[in-house]
Parts: sequence; structure tokens; C-alpha cells
Amino acid sequence: MGTPGPHIKQFWIVCHGYAQLADEFLENFRLLENDHTLVVAPEGLNHFYRKGFDGPVGANWMTRHQRRSEIEDYANYLQEIYDHYLPLLPPDVRIVLLGFSQGTATVCRWMLEKLPKFHDLLLWAGLPPEDLDYAAHKAYLADKKLYLLYGTHDPFLTPDRMHTVQEIEDKNGIDFGERSFEGGHEILPDTLQEVLLKLN
Repeated sequence: MGTPGPHIKQFWIVCHGYAQLADEFLENFRLLENDHTLVVAPEGLNHFYRKGFDGPVGANWMTRHQRRSEIEDYANYLQEIYDHYLPLLPPDVRIVLLGFSQGTATVCRWMLEKLPKFHDLLLWAGLPPEDLDYAAHKAYLADKKLYLLYGTHDPFLTPDRMHTVQEIEDKNGIDFGERSFEGGHEILPDTLQEVLLKLN
């Protein structure tokens, strides 16, 4: 969404959740559609029928099958996308990485695997992976803004799971800037608008 060029001020890479497709996920970001924003929505490399053996198709980023290879594949894939677009943009472009649901772990693993330059990390309706060593990359993360947004009625983010975030933060000396909103497992335009104002 948008056209690469010297006029772009914000470059977003947004990673969808489980069983979604990139084009439908991109619709969540229509309020970002303007002359100075580029939004790129990569699609998970694995596809499957959402129900049975026919009908609507969804994508995912990985399963436990050949887990390490799948992480390497999507980290390389996302980095290639990043490397393709960045030279087409001005050097002072603001770079925002966003992951939704399963895409939160995807973005985090790519980020610490490839260490791309960026300014803001938005983890939406999903948790940072417990097995990553954020403390080892404290210098890399120090000048970046981190956000973790979740709905108060999200059935996947129970109090126990949210407590895991606190444990990750305490262990690694990091703050993901948790912020709740009234809603479920979704990206709400009003919440996205509030986040957008913080990035300007």
C-alpha cells in the first residue's frame, strides 16, 4: 500500500497472524493510506485449507515441523523484502515493524536474527518469544520504541500468558510497553490511530 520513493516518511512491514492472508490483513491498515506512507504486508510461506480439503486458504509462518529451518526461511524472506524496499526510500524514513498474533513471534525472531534498522516495534495481540536472548541485544534495542498491544477480551492472552511477558522483561531488562485496549483479538482503527499519533 503506497508507492516507494523519496516522498515516503514512514515504512511499515506488517506480519499477519495464523490462517490469514496478506491482502486481507492489509485492509486493517487503510487509515495509513496517504502520500507519505508505504505499508508492506508479507505473506507466510506455508498455505493450507482453513477447513477440510477445500475452500478458503490461510497462511502461517511456521509449525513445530522442521521448526529451525522454517525460522531461517522466513527470517531470510523478510530480510530480502526489507533489503528490496529500503534502497528505494529516503535515508531518514521511519521504519515500523508490526506483528499480529503469530506474526509477533515472527517479527521478533527476524529482528534478532538479522538486526534490521528500525525505529518502532509493535507487537499486537501476541507475545514475544520466551526463548530469545533480548539482553544480549540490549544495545541494538536501546534506541527503539517497543509496544505490546492487547485487547482486554482477547481469549488467547490470558492473565497467565501476560505474566509471561513480565518474566521475559525481568529476565532480560527490557520493557515492551504493554498497553491494553477495549476489544478482542483484533486490530482496531481507533487504537491504531492512537499508536500512529505517537509515531509522528
